Amino acid sequence: MAELIPVPGIPEIRPGDDLAAILWAAMEAGGLGLIDGDVIALAQKIVSKAEGRLVRLSDVEPSEEALTIARRDGRDARLVETVLRESNEVVVASERALIVEHRSGAVCAHGGVDRSNLREDGDTVLLLPEDADASARKIRAGLERKCGVRPAVLIVDTQGRAFRSGVVGVSIGCAGLEPLVDLRGEADRSGRPLEITLLAQADELAAAASIVMGQGAEGIPAAILRGIPYKKGEEPASRLFRKKEDDLFRQ
Repeated sequence: MAELIPVPGIPEIRPGDDLAAILWAAMEAGGLGLIDGDVIALAQKIVSKAEGRLVRLSDVEPSEEALTIARRDGRDARLVETVLRESNEVVVASERALIVEHRSGAVCAHGGVDRSNLREDGDTVLLLPEDADASARKIRAGLERKCGVRPAVLIVDTQGRAFRSGVVGVSIGCAGLEPLVDLRGEADRSGRPLEITLLAQADELAAAASIVMGQGAEGIPAAILRGIPYKKGEEPASRLFRKKEDDLFRQ
């Protein structure tokens, strides 16, 4: 039977914290364990906090590009500059949205730069992990050292989607599972071969985990997905990011 198990009791994460050790302590305190085949989903924010990915806006000197965008669109120039530093390219900049291609290759609002759920003075923003796949691998190895089980690990962020309203959990980093599963050539129920189906497995699992992790003040930044069949692998989550040359809307 498939289960979505929240991991309660995780304290406020600080820069330098050992996330694997903190996770395992919370699991033990909650009477939880890990078994082969489990997937651990972690909110991006606790990974970024542990890695010290915090920026004080008062320390940011806006560039001319940031000042131009900020004046035109009514934004904080320091925040715009922080987004630009995290980006390869500005996709859309207007009063309604600032959409960029993050340095990882993911296209997202504000380059993942976020102010929510930060117990700071309002001057601090949080960046995405430098390398979310490397973060997932490190946590996976740490959990294996703690408990002898090697679960798959997902780093989960919340993003909107083109052509659909609302936000969902998506994977920005993973270890131990294939982020994208190619089903082309496999037969459907009628025996016809599938022609275009690429399954975003990591995103499906991330969205499922978000059901119990929440999106606001729930305070549950980790969850165990158990009994859910998935294809194992070691490919990076960046396989999920559509390349610019394959994006019909960025040609």
